[in-house]
Amino acid sequence: MFLIIGIVFGLVCIFAGYLLHGGQMVIFVQAWTEYIVILGGAFGIFLGGNGMGMVNKTISELLHMLSPDPFSKDEFLRLLALLYQIFNVARHDGLLGIEVHLEDPAKSKILGANHVFLHDHTACPFFCDTMKVIVLGGVKPHDLAEMMEMDLDTAHAEHHLVPDAVQNTGDAMPAVGIIACVLGVIITMGKIGGDPAEIGHAIGMALVGTMTGILVAYVVFYPIARAMGMRSRTHGQYLNCIRQAIFSFARGESPMTCIEFARRNIDPSVRPGFTEMEKFVKAAAKSGGGGH
Repeated sequence: MFLIIGIVFGLVCIFAGYLLHGGQMVIFVQAWTEYIVILGGAFGIFLGGNGMGMVNKTISELLHMLSPDPFSKDEFLRLLALLYQIFNVARHDGLLGIEVHLEDPAKSKILGANHVFLHDHTACPFFCDTMKVIVLGGVKPHDLAEMMEMDLDTAHAEHHLVPDAVQNTGDAMPAVGIIACVLGVIITMGKIGGDPAEIGHAIGMALVGTMTGILVAYVVFYPIARAMGMRSRTHGQYLNCIRQAIFSFARGESPMTCIEFARRNIDPSVRPGFTEMEKFVKAAAKSGGGGH
């Protein structure tokens, strides 16, 4: 939501300042052909550099950005409660006791109760697959840590594909705006010797191209790429919580100690306190759910 508010606020202030200086918006309407060059060039750069699959993925990510960040303080608490319950089952019933939860997470009373975790195409497989390795045995904690690090490095690279693609296209927009301007100047040169007012108007429309390229790059593309990157960062913390909890479990730590190690990976702005976490996970364990 703040992404849209920020972009709209920036555009309003820019054009308000222009109007207060006596500018007229009609020039931006008359320069509509400049937008064909700029927007068409932008789409061509994005498509050529990333492919149609990335276009579809970017559209999906943009729609996802309209909703609040799912990785809030409450969601981290629900994740910690989930981890605590699974580790408790393993502690009381043995490693074989958690197999039923890992084989079909959707039917698990613990994993299936956490909607965000269950539908995260990275977190749920990462947790279940790594825990299956522990159940099978034969892998030392430091080897398991290396395995998880490789997995998360791959996931991290995947999650940054869209923000990087948007940022790279935004970086090219000033150059595309210059191209639109130069094309306008070429047309204007054919009017030399004509009405000075008409020539000045043509130059003005050409300059709209340069302005639009710079405006789109820094007021539209940059905040979108930045917001996507920040969303990817919180998702990375979510995955790191799972990694640290699993690593602690593999070392033989108690369930509460495992999730305390996980809690320390959370950004301080959304990190629950130890007492708050302890009360929440124990209440969730008594209710038998994921702490809705």
